[in-house]
Amino acid sequence: MTNISHDDHLDGYDPSAYDRPSVTVDLVLLASTDRRLRALLLRRDQPPQAGRWALPGGFVATDESLDAAAARVLREKVGLDGARLEQLYTFGAVDRDPRMRIVTVAYLALLRPEQMVQALRGGRVTAATLDGDPLGALNDEGAELPLAFDHRHILSVACERLRGKIDYSDLAFAFLPERFTLRALQDVHEAVLGTTLNKPAFRRKMLDRGQLIATGDREADASHRPAELFRVRDAVA
Repeated sequence: MTNISHDDHLDGYDPSAYDRPSVTVDLVLLASTDRRLRALLLRRDQPPQAGRWALPGGFVATDESLDAAAARVLREKVGLDGARLEQLYTFGAVDRDPRMRIVTVAYLALLRPEQMVQALRGGRVTAATLDGDPLGALNDEGAELPLAFDHRHILSVACERLRGKIDYSDLAFAFLPERFTLRALQDVHEAVLGTTLNKPAFRRKMLDRGQLIATGDREADASHRPAELFRVRDAVA
């Protein structure tokens, strides 16, 4: 029996014999403000679809991992480091990009308020409100922003993922600072679910889970009676 080494086998391999689609990463960067979900978008200044709004994204280099490409896009196009990126889904419709066959791997990150402020301060991205069915991206005046490629679909998939997980997971806490009020926690749930929740029932449900620890402190600079601040039990050393 002849043993053929891996290198010997590759000597006759012709990569050009196969189609090679390009691969990109797109970042769904979401924050919760004023009981609304907001996504960070860039306005395209180059064709195709120049003038439309897009998720921050870019091509993956041949010597670059998907995670490294996502971190690079986050740093170079959004101006953020350290946001927790997780793969959301792979989108590969044949006609999703008019240039060529491009498969994109979407990443999702949930941003705390200070991360959103930092990203917007850089002036590279804008925060669009996600609303409606089918989902739309709205500017501060309530006008719908035209989205590029299949990015409306990508955002819809991300929002559905959050709605399906928020009741049984800890994802709501990713939108909040280390210390937060129960009102702020309810605001996040309402932003993700797109509905108003009963305040007493929500508070009872959250406190009964045993995840929250009262800090003994109250919010500062409140125009009304300051609310108590809580933190997540798992975050305590």
